[in-house]
Amino acid sequence: MAVKTAGDAPAFTPEQLQSVRGAWMSPRRLKTEVLGGLVVALALIPEAIAFSIIAGVDPRIGLFASFTMAVTIAFVGGRPAMISAATGAVALVTAPLVKSHGLDYLVAAVILAGIFQIVLGLTGVAKLMRFIPLSVMVGFVNALAILIFMSQVPELMGVPWLVYPLTALGLLIVFGLPRLTKAVPAPLVAIVALTLITVTAAVVVPTVGDKGALPDSLPSLSLPNVPNTFETLQVIFPFALAMAFVGLLESLMTAKLVDDITDTRSAKTREAWGQGVANIVTGCFGGMGGCAMIGQTMINVKASGARTRISTFLAGVFLLILVVALGDIVSLIPMAALVAVMIFVSVATFDWHSIRPATLKALPKSETTVMAATVVVTVATHNLAVGVGVGVLVAMVLFARRVAHFVTVERSVTEDDGGRATYRVDGELFFASSNDLYTQFEYALDPERVVIDMRDSHLWDASTIAALDAITEKYRQHGKSVDVVGLNQASALMRERLAGRLGAGH
Repeated sequence: MAVKTAGDAPAFTPEQLQSVRGAWMSPRRLKTEVLGGLVVALALIPEAIAFSIIAGVDPRIGLFASFTMAVTIAFVGGRPAMISAATGAVALVTAPLVKSHGLDYLVAAVILAGIFQIVLGLTGVAKLMRFIPLSVMVGFVNALAILIFMSQVPELMGVPWLVYPLTALGLLIVFGLPRLTKAVPAPLVAIVALTLITVTAAVVVPTVGDKGALPDSLPSLSLPNVPNTFETLQVIFPFALAMAFVGLLESLMTAKLVDDITDTRSAKTREAWGQGVANIVTGCFGGMGGCAMIGQTMINVKASGARTRISTFLAGVFLLILVVALGDIVSLIPMAALVAVMIFVSVATFDWHSIRPATLKALPKSETTVMAATVVVTVATHNLAVGVGVGVLVAMVLFARRVAHFVTVERSVTEDDGGRATYRVDGELFFASSNDLYTQFEYALDPERVVIDMRDSHLWDASTIAALDAITEKYRQHGKSVDVVGLNQASALMRERLAGRLGAGH
């Protein structure tokens, strides 16, 4: 139930703000969704054209892919208000395929990638997101902000001097207008204002039309013209698999980021197979495929305040209308306006709190290292998937290294019954920590009876069983007996199953 606040305006929970029906019933919220979709559509046009050029295909391919991805994911996706379209990451993966085999093989790879994503989604790949640490997420967000900013730098190089004051004016609008009013999205105001200035003053500056020809007809349903042979599958399989993984990783990471911003939870399994459905639909219309777009999503969610599937759907619809019906007008938009919007998105996306001296001083060095590794690799490779993969790998190594030193071994010797040495092991034993366990015993000095008390430890893997085997074998060579006591049920069952079968390579 809505709660009345000061001014008699209804307050909604984050979940209620995602309701499509609720947005339709509220003119104010519907206006936010409509304007958000419009701003995203305008920002998508140059991006889609640029990604088409990266992939080596006609700009129409990227624009139509953005339309079909956005419209389809609005219905089947698991994260309301998230924008999916043609992306640079997918373009980079597929560019070699286009160069070597042409457009039809690309479309076939897109459809196969969609099938892979559906399978991966239904088999629970989205659950792997829980293994991505916060430091990797922060590094992902910061790297993304840097890449968004870097992607705008070429638009400011070798251009007429008037581009710079226009960009400055656009930045003034997008940063300053929200302080005065949020009735209209600031990015939309900046785009309209700068376009009117350049048109009325007849200023010659780079425009959207300079990026490439806009389509003048609707996309049509068609299947790729490729041989239905095993050789074709061999060609497209590695590209499709890479596209599926990169697309899912970026989409699920973006969904998690939007979850944090909106204080809601997304259906990540649905988002995973939804991305697959969207790519299959896109492929059937001859598109280049895609995934979630963090920059446009931030425009929609952060800059415009949209929260429902309406904005995602309208972003696709407006994109098609703008490039097909209003292409002549859209081509007049100065690139300076879109550069200002994307710089604003970059600044808003970056987690400035994460680099404050107080934050860096308080964080463990390992967390800072993971964040830095994610940022550096992502920026160096321009590939978010590679950066996140390296970040997770560094986090795993540093975690294993840290946990390995948490195991302690205490030795005590009693003289009764001929003497007995008791070792009490405390900590979690796995491959990183159990390798040092072998060196913690006094094999030559201990009496003939040795007891290893494991009541405060847990055996996690075969490496630990092998270490225990090596310890008991070493004592046997010295003519001494060893009793391992206190194992919990799971550890005892594992040792019973594996003891003596792994070798003792120490």
